[in-house]
Amino acid sequence: MKEQNNKVLTTAIMHELAQAESLEVSGDYHSAFYHLERAHVLGQTSTYHHTRIHWRMFKLAIKQHSPGEIWGQIVRIIGASTKTPFGIYPKGNTGGANVWFFKTMPIPEDLEKILAQK
Repeated sequence: MKEQNNKVLTTAIMHELAQAESLEVSGDYHSAFYHLERAHVLGQTSTYHHTRIHWRMFKLAIKQHSPGEIWGQIVRIIGASTKTPFGIYPKGNTGGANVWFFKTMPIPEDLEKILAQK
């Protein structure tokens, strides 16, 4: 059962990442970042996904020429790769540099349903 639930979660993360990529290609960076934030909420319990999503946020920040977001993502990439294995991450945090990296945030209802299956 756990394997099936992980499959549901991974599929949801991949869906959000695909949405982000499609929007990024079309030049809608704001909406692309929104989907990366949703992927972040879903993937932050996994070191692999958590770090990978921050990497995607970093690359998008470079495209947007956003120094604050670039530096914020560098810090978050380091944090995700070193803290997540120990279960240190704030639930619901959207992962952008506009949010303190230890702030717990409410989880959108649709994402909460996916996470509850885990």
